[in-house]
Amino acid sequence: MSAPRMAALPRFLVNGLPGDRVSVTDRGLAYGDGLFETIRVEQGRAGLLEQHLRRLALGASALALPVDLAQLRNELEAAAAELQRGLLKLTITRGPAGRGYAIPAQVEPTRILQLSSLPDYPAANAAEGVRLFPCATRLGHQPLLAGIKHLNRLEQVLARSEWQDPSYAEGLLLDIHDRPIECTMSNLFLRLDERWVTPSLTLCGVRGVMRDYLMDRLAAEGEPVIERPVSSDELLMSAEVFCCNSVYGVWPVVELAGHRWSIGVHTRQAQRLAEQVIS
Repeated sequence: MSAPRMAALPRFLVNGLPGDRVSVTDRGLAYGDGLFETIRVEQGRAGLLEQHLRRLALGASALALPVDLAQLRNELEAAAAELQRGLLKLTITRGPAGRGYAIPAQVEPTRILQLSSLPDYPAANAAEGVRLFPCATRLGHQPLLAGIKHLNRLEQVLARSEWQDPSYAEGLLLDIHDRPIECTMSNLFLRLDERWVTPSLTLCGVRGVMRDYLMDRLAAEGEPVIERPVSSDELLMSAEVFCCNSVYGVWPVVELAGHRWSIGVHTRQAQRLAEQVIS
């Protein structure tokens, strides 16, 4: 497997205007005080836009961060129409402020929109499946931040730095009690006792929009997904495993620390459902 490549330099909008500079006093830089979304664009449309905006609204509520969802929708739709195919990364911070953790009385959020090409993931990841690296980094528990896509991704940064071997496309993240939670950039689904199970994200982890979409669509197809804590033993006992996100869709998991899985028909079903919104 080769590492993903970006075909072209990204372009940026800051607060709706061309530019790539923010204040050195921005709280996003100082404290990671903000949120982000990464949105796939195909044929000039922002994929899963409703789900991205819904997660953004939940995150904004958790952080007491004022956002104008109508404005963001308009900017994202206009940028998608211009980009046609690629990625939109939207970052919203609480904006510039003085020193100290206290939230300022007057807040002027900073909006950063990055337009770039799609990552060049190998086609074999979807067709033949991926190997997971068993990360030693553990996810800490913080229910107030669990599920939202806030700017502090240091746990993922540390986990991703654990391997350089390109034969691993993703890394498995456990929590402080050694329970599987997610992968470094995607969510996890396990086939157990003829049912789909996905780890609970009430204590840590990111609630991916592809995860939510697949839970809804699989339920509509007669395959309801159980959301609950999962043990490492259950992961190894599962019949099928896949990871997913809103950029690449579904990658079957075929190997973890010497344990191997086959790619089953249920994973292929989930893959087809994901392809409906990423292609």
